Amino acid sequence: MYMFGCREIIFMAADDKTSILLSDVSIEGDLIEKDKIIIDAKINGDINAEEIETHQKSNIQGNIKANIAALGGQMKGNVNSNQIKIKKTGNIEGVLHQKTLEIEEGAVLKIKTETHK
Repeated sequence: MYMFGCREIIFMAADDKTSILLSDVSIEGDLIEKDKIIIDAKINGDINAEEIETHQKSNIQGNIKANIAALGGQMKGNVNSNQIKIKKTGNIEGVLHQKTLEIEEGAVLKIKTETHK
């Protein structure tokens, strides 16, 4: 398992690149990615990216800010995004602020949601 103990991790990728954090990674601190990030890891901190996709093994304790968020793992925190999709494997607790919201059957939710223009 890889453990990063820092205040903030910044991912910078070239155009059309995606950063991927696999299930054997654990991060204590905030993440910033200018493009897309795929997470199947344990994160204790806030995440800011253009696009975020979490998978079934992900466990996020923190807030997410993104243009597009597809959530498929465990998350406790608030999400601020234009488009939020909660996958059937999602287990989400927090407040959602979005323009559009899609929830697949089977997702476990303990949320408050607010749609903005």
